[in-house]
Amino acid sequence: MTGENFFFHALVFLAAAVISVPIAKRLGLGSILGYLIAGVIIGPFGIKLIGDEGQDIMHFAEFGVIMMLFLVGLELQPSLLWRLRGPILGMGGLQVCASTAIISLIAVAFGVPFQSAVAVGMILSLSSTAIVLQTMKEKGLMGTDGGQRSFSVLLFQDIAVIPMLAFLPVLAIGAGGLDPAISSTDHAPEKGALWVEGLPDWLHAIVIFGAIAAIIIAGRFIIGHIFSFIAKTRLREVFTAAALLLIIGIAMLMSKIGLSPALGTFLAGVVLANSDYRHELESDIEPFKGLLLGLFFISVGASINFNLISEMPDIIAMIIFGLIFIKFIILLGVGRVFKMSTDQNMLFAFALAQGSEFAFVLFTFAVRNQVLPVDTANLLIAAVALSMVLTPLLMLINEKLIQPSVGVKERDAGEADAIDEKNPVIISGFGSFGSIIGRLLRANGVGVTVLEIDSDKVDLLRKLGLKVFYGDASRYDLLHSAGADKAKLIILAMDDHEKMLGMVHTIKKHFPHLSILARASDRTEAYELLDAGVNNVYRETLDTSLRVGIDALRALGFRAYQAHRASKTFRYHDEKSVFELSHLRHDKKGYITNARQKIEDLEQLLLSELKGEEEHLDAGWDTTSMREEASKVK
Repeated sequence: MTGENFFFHALVFLAAAVISVPIAKRLGLGSILGYLIAGVIIGPFGIKLIGDEGQDIMHFAEFGVIMMLFLVGLELQPSLLWRLRGPILGMGGLQVCASTAIISLIAVAFGVPFQSAVAVGMILSLSSTAIVLQTMKEKGLMGTDGGQRSFSVLLFQDIAVIPMLAFLPVLAIGAGGLDPAISSTDHAPEKGALWVEGLPDWLHAIVIFGAIAAIIIAGRFIIGHIFSFIAKTRLREVFTAAALLLIIGIAMLMSKIGLSPALGTFLAGVVLANSDYRHELESDIEPFKGLLLGLFFISVGASINFNLISEMPDIIAMIIFGLIFIKFIILLGVGRVFKMSTDQNMLFAFALAQGSEFAFVLFTFAVRNQVLPVDTANLLIAAVALSMVLTPLLMLINEKLIQPSVGVKERDAGEADAIDEKNPVIISGFGSFGSIIGRLLRANGVGVTVLEIDSDKVDLLRKLGLKVFYGDASRYDLLHSAGADKAKLIILAMDDHEKMLGMVHTIKKHFPHLSILARASDRTEAYELLDAGVNNVYRETLDTSLRVGIDALRALGFRAYQAHRASKTFRYHDEKSVFELSHLRHDKKGYITNARQKIEDLEQLLLSELKGEEEHLDAGWDTTSMREEASKVK
């Protein structure tokens, strides 16, 4: 592609996006459908502004999917993975296995050889991560139960691509291979393009596991130090270049050993999920991801083979609607097994009923390994592309027609409120924890600006006469409009710990003068907040637990003074131990040894203080004890 052609195609793609996406959004169709329609219009079957070179652009645009999965991996900290373990393994595993089995049996019934039918079933069991996550994000549905379950199933599917890539060559061996004459493809790699080409299977496997191990080891022990060194230059463009270098380097490594580049970068993201530079990586890569994903969707629309569709419209239509119907029924069944509500189950089923962008890679891989004939693969690729195009329309049908009929309509996220006040205190999250703090401050004449992301909670609080602003407090622009540049302190009281950590990063970067007071549910969250640079951390159950302890001591006959003094001593040393043990929490053996010693020391301290207080019983009076003793005298 010459320089002049490059600029022409860049102009065409950018103009198509700028014109079509706002129109599609205005019509309520969503940006993705706008990108896809734009691709169809400018493609070889539309006004022909781009031709066969659209396939080359598609390969470049696939970096958008690669970057998206890297960012998904960055969000998957062990705590989140553990919380979603049921939906990931249960729902994801059940959906993929059931879809593979049923689609394979249907393919066999239509005369497809068994090994080829299994390959088709596996590939069509997958759904489009790019389209589903982008659509959910635009509609504000990621926080719903259906959105979370969809994300979990998509995560399992993305991980399942790795064993699928390993299993497809086995199917070719079982089938004895297809006729090479009908298995050739323009997408097959050139001779010598793969590093593992010509290696025996056992050595190929060692190379693959070695590459994966290298990514994990480098992510855990090397990359963090490299980013730390680069960050000291204080040149953001160099940090951005390093982030892009990391993603492109891993993608090329995976390509050279015959694995999916997207899965390699996803793995790297997971490894770096606990990195100190996670939020910086997200903010630097996000603009590139959004632009390249848009380019990817335009390329998908432009690559749809309408000649093939016009030759066999009935067959392709049957494949498309059969695929959507079968997966829709399976997904409804999976949601019912896992006790999803009707409205969320419908959202879940409509969202994941299409094919996947990984199908383009897997079908090409299946042809290369002589599992599928090229004509069958091209037919299925066209059907998958059209099913992806239909996804935004399916989501619209669910939103406009299905949700009202089942009784619950998902509320749009809406725009953040305009904030018309500036106060010395900002509170993010106004649930049971934050509302008590806010009411206490306001009752003492302290001005408070309250931000809450739950729109239903905002409506309820306003009905109770409380002034609350709707919006996502993790956004820099909203914090700025809330007066963060003039405020004295910010109280982080929301339930979402991951979002809280992101807010800490934003505040430290843009509003370093703000004092941060943050809520933590337990010691683990407290340690993570301390690592993020928050010194004022409050475990939400600590005060309540100590109050119960005081009442328990009183019920056992301890004087009020003794009980309260023991509580204050315990609190002081327990909070001190949180700070002192935070640097040991990754050293399990050292942490347990030191924690055990601190527990024993605190118990001895409290016992010694109790013996000393026995000599000063008169100091332990309180009004309740006096009333009890007076009643006995009477």
